[in-house]
Amino acid sequence: MPDPRTYHFDLPTAGKPDSLPLAEQWYPGVKDAAFETSSSRIFDPINGIRAVVIHATAGASSAGAVSVIMDRKASFHWLVPDEDEEAHGKTVWATCFEARAAWHVRNDKSHPKIWDGHNRVNHFSLGIEVVNAQVNDDFSDWQVEATASIVRYCWAKYPNLRHVCSHAMLDPERRTDPGEHFDWERFRSLVLSPVAVATGELVAVAPAMRSNGVPQVLSCCMDEVGASASVA
Repeated sequence: MPDPRTYHFDLPTAGKPDSLPLAEQWYPGVKDAAFETSSSRIFDPINGIRAVVIHATAGASSAGAVSVIMDRKASFHWLVPDEDEEAHGKTVWATCFEARAAWHVRNDKSHPKIWDGHNRVNHFSLGIEVVNAQVNDDFSDWQVEATASIVRYCWAKYPNLRHVCSHAMLDPERRTDPGEHFDWERFRSLVLSPVAVATGELVAVAPAMRSNGVPQVLSCCMDEVGASASVA
């Protein structure tokens, strides 16, 4: 079985995708709570982004995942809906402003492979949550494709982005997400696909995004506050 604590790869400096348009669609009613459940970044909001962290919700719905933001407990930048939800195959939810540090990793967590072991990961990262119950719950092909599409968008936008890793890698004693059912090798191949890089056709990576052929992925992001904010 794969070990989520080892899920990690670096983005090469060569072969970066061309700038990709993202149609931002905010999860309804989340903006105010997202601003309050985030912090101003201590690093530059463009040049300071070094990592993307992949999470899974350990729940069955987008509404359940967003409830942690509404309750001012934690936050993340994007949410990929489950196959039982209407939004699945159509859109990815924006749930936090990209310019701010979302509270998706605890402040004291780090890993030597991620920006030389810096802590306060939220301030130099972006967080993606994928709706998945974790126990005997497979991820859909579209969920893996949509997650890869978001990472490719980030790779094109942020000049110093290098690391893609799991939540489990950063917090192995508490977290296992996105879990062994997330097809990390396929996800990695989609992110790094030379065909997609050469053609710019992100639709080939995320085929069912929008009827007009433009990938329906969201851009949003926030900051993290000082204590031990985390999300499953």
